[in-house]
Amino acid sequence: MNEQMLLPSSSLERDKLPVFTKIIYGLGTALDMWGFWLYPAVAYAVFNIYLGVEPWLVGLALTLIRIYDAIADPIVGWISDNIRSKHGRRRPFILLAGILSGLGLPLLFLVSPDWVNVKFLGVTVIFWYMLGTSLFYIPLMTSFSIPYHSLGVELTPDYDERTSVMTYKSAMQKIFEIGNFYALRFTNLSWFLLPGTAGKNTLLGIQVYTCILGTLMALFALTIFFRIKERYYEKVVIKTTQRIPLKSSFYETLKCKPFRLMMGVGATFVIGTSMVGSLGYYTTVYHVCGGNTIEGDNWNFWMGLAFMIGGFLGAPFFGFVAQKTEKKISVVLAALVGILGYGGSWFLYTPFLPWLQTVASGLMGLASAGIWMLHSSIGADVIDYDELTTGARREGSFSACGSYILKLGNSLGYFISGLILTWLGFDATRGTQTPETIVGIRLALATVPVLGLLGAIYFISKLDLTKKRCEDIRRELENRRGKV
Repeated sequence: MNEQMLLPSSSLERDKLPVFTKIIYGLGTALDMWGFWLYPAVAYAVFNIYLGVEPWLVGLALTLIRIYDAIADPIVGWISDNIRSKHGRRRPFILLAGILSGLGLPLLFLVSPDWVNVKFLGVTVIFWYMLGTSLFYIPLMTSFSIPYHSLGVELTPDYDERTSVMTYKSAMQKIFEIGNFYALRFTNLSWFLLPGTAGKNTLLGIQVYTCILGTLMALFALTIFFRIKERYYEKVVIKTTQRIPLKSSFYETLKCKPFRLMMGVGATFVIGTSMVGSLGYYTTVYHVCGGNTIEGDNWNFWMGLAFMIGGFLGAPFFGFVAQKTEKKISVVLAALVGILGYGGSWFLYTPFLPWLQTVASGLMGLASAGIWMLHSSIGADVIDYDELTTGARREGSFSACGSYILKLGNSLGYFISGLILTWLGFDATRGTQTPETIVGIRLALATVPVLGLLGAIYFISKLDLTKKRCEDIRRELENRRGKV
């Protein structure tokens, strides 16, 4: 690189996007939240606590689903990077897959309680239904998600504006995430209460709920398609006739050192938190609420609201810190807040002052929003680094490969959650659990995520993509192929 040929750092033009564009783009987080994460958020409550499927089977189903999901990601990323159409590379996927994902969401829960005792190959057919419907649904969601995330890193070449875009995206994600927490409270509505009993028809409630969310998902996909344009397509991508090989969607991408470090950050965080993610709900129901599922579902909603508020505040706060210092410093600070929230759950989840658990949830949301917002912002910088090295724009490959690694981590975490519950002697037929079971669940919730967050701090400390380095990369790219 000839430093004398480069323009001084002060000459870089700020590239600010309209707020309306950022908000419209952020609508896609609703599809991500509800299409991918609603299912694991309610699976144990619906299939284990309500229907009586053994927890280890629920955990195994969620694990196999995520492994299958992860396998589909590199293929979709490769296709998305190479496709050429009058609507661009990403938007056709966003339109078609987004609509079909919304319409297909209720299918995941169209089971009958009578199927619980029907066996196939020695296990309940509900387990096989979970796998079968996911084989159909997961490719739809993946075909939306990978192009959607790829579109986000293409919106601007500006170092700080990327953080702004991801701040809006993260804040809106937390708003839509409340839909996952509200799901079980929705099933507490009088329409779903069983007359003459203290129970409720959780299954019917979730079926109605997913019909509502699915409709919104389809509408949001339409809005993004018509209102967001692909910035790099006309000025960079369309001029490239050479296709990206399939192996670049995984192998070549993993050769990028900054990308490997960011995958280390994401993987350690997601494994640590997903491994005990469902245990927070069990702690609320069986420790804080003494086994009362209706009261537990109500508290789960308030905790979701606290998580959303924490996330809504966390995105702009850690974005501000990143702009004033460095993105990696902001990641470390977010991880420390997460350690405070998860580690403090041992004291804050208490039946004596139930509202204290919302404090823990708020801190968890604050940390999670900051880490994922910065993870996406730094990810855009990594793609510029890769373009400088390889000469190709491979947003789809990076989004797919990153998603692959993180979903494998999630799948491992879900499976271990089920194993932990089984190993600790959890029994859904009992209204209350043994003291030993409750202590074990609480201990796992308070320790495992902390270890994951410490791992995230380690990996981000090794990253050397500073603001100055990223601006130098942008400057050289613009000298090479012009501005976008």
